[in-house]
Amino acid sequence: MDNFLLKKLLTEYDSKRIQAITEADIRKQEVYSSIPELQKIEDKLHSLSINTLKSVLISSKEEKENYLNNLKVQSNNLIIDKCNILKEHGIKSKDLEPSFDCPICNDTGYVKDSSGQTKLCNCLKQKIFDIQYNKSNIGNLDKENFDTFDFNVYSDKPNIEMYNSNISPRENMHKIYDACQNFIKNFDNPDEKNLMFLGPTGLGKTFLSNCIAKKLLESGKTVLYQTAPVMLDNIISARFDKDQSSSFVDNLLNVDLLIIDDLGTETMNSMKFTELFTIINTRLLNQNNKITKTIISTNLDLKSIFKIYNERIGSRIAGHYNIYRFFGDDIRLKSKK
Repeated sequence: MDNFLLKKLLTEYDSKRIQAITEADIRKQEVYSSIPELQKIEDKLHSLSINTLKSVLISSKEEKENYLNNLKVQSNNLIIDKCNILKEHGIKSKDLEPSFDCPICNDTGYVKDSSGQTKLCNCLKQKIFDIQYNKSNIGNLDKENFDTFDFNVYSDKPNIEMYNSNISPRENMHKIYDACQNFIKNFDNPDEKNLMFLGPTGLGKTFLSNCIAKKLLESGKTVLYQTAPVMLDNIISARFDKDQSSSFVDNLLNVDLLIIDDLGTETMNSMKFTELFTIINTRLLNQNNKITKTIISTNLDLKSIFKIYNERIGSRIAGHYNIYRFFGDDIRLKSKK
């Protein structure tokens, strides 16, 4: 990991956190100035906190317990009074608290795992991924998401001869759309399969991948987007750079959702084949009890995948991916009309 980048982001986090706390203090002071009873309650609560600390000086265990219980009752009564006063004035308690961008780490960038170890929060990981890997590839989520998804750009007329299907492109997209929603809903289920999108360009494969990415990002998951040619070239380059190798490949293996776009447009060789197999296969193993999922999109059909990537990769995809074929007219041409 780039230490300079991490320090820069942590500095930004500190600034955001300080600003959120400062703004909350200002809001609190404004409210307390207009409602003096709240300031009195706050002063009493502060005094009780000091008395609680002083309780450690009480030698008798029984006396200490009685004293602490009494302080707890007083404190709870004051908090109830405070909530009632706020309610009378139409103010919510959270309005007086800092509004952090990330409610998980409170804009510190770090959290503790189940074992008590400190680790990077997913929000910070995602910022690093966006800067180092995703760049502009996953930066269009405001426009490409489920809220902007339009079934009407797909024809509602079946054409068995043209599409080799007895359902219309629109009906097909409804099925794929539902499958994507199910994928998101069951993301943490180890039995939920990965996704593969097959079909020509211009049918919404990348758009739908971005829709899924946005929903998972909103739920606190990390997402890494790579086109197959760039990903494989970067892996090969990283293998010859000891400082980058472990970081880049580890991120590919451990990110919650890896999106591999444009599979089949890369120039393959034996080294790239091995690396692609390693990425696909390792992410299926859910190492360290960590659920990871992958979305692969390609212009190839399944038969071509088996032919180009042989049985090793083809069988992994056929057995562990739900495969959906996109068909219809190029929706990009329709959107320009």
